[in-house]
Amino acid sequence: MTEFAILGPGGVGGFLAAALARAGESVLVVAREPTVEVITRDGIEVRSVRLGDFTARPRAVPVLSYEVDVLLLATKATTLEAALERIETVPRLVVPLLNGLEHMELLRDRFGVARVAAGVIRVESTALSPGEIQQSSPFLRVDLASDDPQRRPALERIAERLEGAGVPARVEASEAQVLWSKLVRLVALACTTSASGQTIGYIRTDPHWRAALEAAIGEAAAVAGAAGAEVDPMAVLAELDEAHAELGSSMQRDLAAGREPELDAIAGAVLRAGRRHGLECPTLERLSQEIAGRIRVSRAAPSRAVAARKA
Repeated sequence: MTEFAILGPGGVGGFLAAALARAGESVLVVAREPTVEVITRDGIEVRSVRLGDFTARPRAVPVLSYEVDVLLLATKATTLEAALERIETVPRLVVPLLNGLEHMELLRDRFGVARVAAGVIRVESTALSPGEIQQSSPFLRVDLASDDPQRRPALERIAERLEGAGVPARVEASEAQVLWSKLVRLVALACTTSASGQTIGYIRTDPHWRAALEAAIGEAAAVAGAAGAEVDPMAVLAELDEAHAELGSSMQRDLAAGREPELDAIAGAVLRAGRRHGLECPTLERLSQEIAGRIRVSRAAPSRAVAARKA
């Protein structure tokens, strides 16, 4: 049996941990001590339009101190380095399910090139509280890849386990294809929804924001092509046109809640890759600046409120 450890039991990690545990897989959740206490006491409660409502009881620990077969990383890019302090061993295989690109280099520096494969997940899932997960859209898929052919059998086994847990999964030919296929869609969705404060239903019907969406997709797809991935911008736009109207983005939700958004990991990564390949991305640059401005306003708001109370 493959033993999984999952670092970060939030909307993604908690959902996968619960699904795998319900399917009888060996799952160990690695999390902060208060979250470990909740999961140990109450399990992980899932309300899912895809898998139904259920409670699973995976094991939970604050530190991973022994070797496991697979470590799935499901933290935010903004908290990855701090979360990795809870990993005291070197797993046989590390599969990050983070947004962006640049975490791959960080993880290979830490665990070794041969032990890290690429992975992405497409899911709309939120942690309402520790141990309480809501998955609100039927779309669900995990894509895996390694440029090392020797890693493919291990990835095929992971995909098989995920499929058995009700999570569609597939192994692709290249890491660049897997990472960029999600990132082109994500950067356009995240930047337009975060800059506007609106959902995709508004974005795709408002002439100004639809133009921004199309331009963002086109710019990101061009960078993807230069980086060795083939991403059809029209297919990405069609996917977003078919998405339910209330679809937003985790960046948008983080910004609204006053949490640190993954602006640098998502848009920043695309812009840096564009510069390396001599490509300009004016729409993504403009949207990133608008979002950065909203972040600065959000950070300044508490201090203004304190000043007002003192006055």
